[in-house]
Amino acid sequence: METLQGMKRTHRCAELTVNDAGKEVVLMGWVQRRRDLGALIFITLRDRSGIMQIVFNSDTNPELHQKAFQLRSEYVVAVRGTLALRSPKDINRDMPTGELEVLATELRLLSKSETPPFFIEENSDANEALRLKYRYLDLRRPDLQRNIMLRHRVAKITRDYFDANGFLEIETPVLTKSTPEGARDYLVPSRVHPGKFYALPQSPQLFKQLLMVSGFDRYMQITKCFRDEDLRADRQPEFTQIDLEMSFVDVEDVIRINEGFIQTVFREVLGIEIPTPFKRLTFKEAMERYGSDKPDTRFGLELVDVSDLVKDSGFKVFADAVAGGGSVRAINAKGAGSFSRKQIDALGEVVKTYKAKGLAWIVIEEDGVKSPISKFLSEKELSDLINRLNGEKGDLLLFVADKNEIVFDALGHLRLDLGKKLNLIDNSKYDVLWVTEFPLLEWDEEEKRWVAKHHPFTSPMDEDIEYLDTDPSKVRAKAYDIILNGYEIGGGSIRIHNQELQNKMFNIIGFTAEQARERFGFLLEAFKFGPPPHGGLAFGFDRLVMLLAGTDNIRDVIAFPKVQNASDLMTNAPDIVDEKQLEELCIKTVDPGDQ
Repeated sequence: METLQGMKRTHRCAELTVNDAGKEVVLMGWVQRRRDLGALIFITLRDRSGIMQIVFNSDTNPELHQKAFQLRSEYVVAVRGTLALRSPKDINRDMPTGELEVLATELRLLSKSETPPFFIEENSDANEALRLKYRYLDLRRPDLQRNIMLRHRVAKITRDYFDANGFLEIETPVLTKSTPEGARDYLVPSRVHPGKFYALPQSPQLFKQLLMVSGFDRYMQITKCFRDEDLRADRQPEFTQIDLEMSFVDVEDVIRINEGFIQTVFREVLGIEIPTPFKRLTFKEAMERYGSDKPDTRFGLELVDVSDLVKDSGFKVFADAVAGGGSVRAINAKGAGSFSRKQIDALGEVVKTYKAKGLAWIVIEEDGVKSPISKFLSEKELSDLINRLNGEKGDLLLFVADKNEIVFDALGHLRLDLGKKLNLIDNSKYDVLWVTEFPLLEWDEEEKRWVAKHHPFTSPMDEDIEYLDTDPSKVRAKAYDIILNGYEIGGGSIRIHNQELQNKMFNIIGFTAEQARERFGFLLEAFKFGPPPHGGLAFGFDRLVMLLAGTDNIRDVIAFPKVQNASDLMTNAPDIVDEKQLEELCIKTVDPGDQ
């Protein structure tokens, strides 16, 4: 192998333009492919900027031509030569540097490569598990490199924007105290304190509140967070947040600064102007219209409550649901009356995934309706349902009857499924909105107690504080989520800074004064010394970059991600450790099969 001695790179491949023609250049990178046309050998050289064609001519330099003949895919080379314009007939319009080529005068082979387990190419169809095992090769692919470079750019825009708005980036601890209330913590055993554990932070929540007590006024951080929970396609056990907190603010102040941030990101990254203020939906409105607190509002198919029309009907499923305190709600799938019975049954399977017992349906035809439930409904009930749902010939009306939570969940997901099936979603559109006025508390059936919908430091809306003593279900929170195309990209709240109100909140969620001190004592102690009114928000950085990159796989925007079972296929983490390490930590493992 050769070295770089005396040779220095002058440009990256795709940084060169037609204005550079005639210059001597030195390029370095990986061989994408080699084409042998006898007297001419062409190689496509790749680096993070893109690709450039290199030409080796046996007529002008037979020795160099012979050396180029030995090159293979993914060999690392340095090339010196003259940048030339291609002849008009040889221009490649599909290649950003397609008007250019380098006429090589020197070639150095810096390292060889074995044949890769998959071809390094844009939008590879290679098995994802294989690509993740060889992630360092996968990351050579241009599309993934663009994603990672996009991530860097969004991080820089973030820091610049919040710096310009008076925020200080302050790091918070990674080894901290376990405060279990929500997802499971990742625990780290302490060697110097045998039997005791640190926790990796699920978020910097308590520390950013302490920074407000400390008088820093505006804090932000791009930070790693950790949650030991079951994963989804857009979730990772370790993830990155854009975390921020502000003093002397209320809801509108936090919303205003973050609308400006999203507007800046879209303008600078995609060249798209997102108008402000963003539209808003209350939690109640979002659930009733879309069946979700993170609604995709780029298309219709809104839910319609028909409970009042069917509460006394002869269809027992409908009547019983309403009598039991639930509801009957429906979606009008416009023009889907042509669906086959098999397709309609498949929609029924979708709602069953979300605990619905089934899906009732009505197809509106030229001369009436087709439906397995029509015999249980009077002509007036059928007519009223069609009118309420704006039904027309060729429409498919779909109904779910159950407890409200199940109805919302089932129809909310069915709506998304239909949106895709009926091609109603404009993927070139970016729709941003706020969901506000979340319930402060929700009832946990298993534990038979109220739990915080967000976290126990969320402030109730001023006008609802009186209900804390009489009907906690009525209390709305000063909480807000920001939604982009049906994904929650951020959420936050105004915090409780009044000690008496905080104690009342702990009491409602079943914490004794002693339990509250044990879990959050350091924060409660700090709140004795003049906490300012404060609130904040955290963006899911990975998810935001995923949406800006136009992918639906969060692993595409993380350099070294985990898979569905939280393992790393490249390093084989998690893995066993030496017994000696466990002894030092006073830990003994137990075989799960013995439990």
